[in-house]
Amino acid sequence: MLRSILLGFVVFCLGLAGFVGYRAYEFLSLPPAKPGQTKVILIEPGQSFEATAKMLAAEGVVRDADGLRLLARLTDKAGKVKAGEFEVSTGWTPTQLLDYLTTSKGVQHKLAAPEGLTMRQIAKLAEDAGLCSAAAFLRAASDPKLLAKYNIPAASAEGFLFPNTYLFTRKRGDDGAYVVEAMLKEFWRQAEAVWPADKPAGKELLAAVTLASIVEKETGVDAERPKVAGVFVNRLAKGMLLQTDPTIIYGLGEKYNGNITRSNLEDTANPYNTYVRPGLPPGPICSPGLKSLQAVAAPEAHDLYYFVSTGEGEHKFSKSLDEHINAVNKYQRGRGKK
Repeated sequence: MLRSILLGFVVFCLGLAGFVGYRAYEFLSLPPAKPGQTKVILIEPGQSFEATAKMLAAEGVVRDADGLRLLARLTDKAGKVKAGEFEVSTGWTPTQLLDYLTTSKGVQHKLAAPEGLTMRQIAKLAEDAGLCSAAAFLRAASDPKLLAKYNIPAASAEGFLFPNTYLFTRKRGDDGAYVVEAMLKEFWRQAEAVWPADKPAGKELLAAVTLASIVEKETGVDAERPKVAGVFVNRLAKGMLLQTDPTIIYGLGEKYNGNITRSNLEDTANPYNTYVRPGLPPGPICSPGLKSLQAVAAPEAHDLYYFVSTGEGEHKFSKSLDEHINAVNKYQRGRGKK
């Protein structure tokens, strides 16, 4: 009788071991589906592996959440899974899945923001890239706490959103702060090349970025930027009006229809009208690039006060108003002066 019981027990244990072994083989070797389906998952920062495993099981990416947790614990990968957005497949084995989640950077969304764009234009690019809504971006770019965190001496991040190409892991919900913060961090990183010693702060920094934004809009030729900056520095020093069209255009906003009229030039209500208001405008009119910031930090020393486009991308610079009028007549037939 005892032998029969022992034999039965042994048979049961062997059967159980075989069943467990087969289930383990099935879990580790057979993906949930063939061919697999691509699934996009989002793992939040600080999310527990238990929650991640349950989410993956609910999405059909793994057969069993507890099995994935055990595998991750045995392979010491539970704490190495990264936060982010990932494209995974139901055709992967659990081992392939864990390898991917612990080594991949995940889905990266590109935001290409060239020099000379306004804050609103960058907000639209962020929306087009699927990172956040333009409204969320603008809220973050005007958040006093966020601006104070990055020592931005203005009511918005206009001018301080450094132009560059960025790669982002998209966050859940409509959050624009992480995009704005990345661009502000890049501004200060680039500031090391502009002001390697003492960096300006407060009103001095705002003035520098404002002037750089004007230089950015006035010329696309890098070699000209220090000379253009020198023209505006000379005008400011002499108490002359800056008389620069891009500031008027910025002040007009959506009212700008492609033409600057005489009434626009005479409009004293436009705070950015440098044809009637002395000194710099209230703030930057775009995001200047590195070359424009460097030009303002080290403007060319000369006795030039005017410049006009030659129509070929460059400018003709003049010392006197008479010289400038002649240059305007030659290159633009009286279309106006800078």
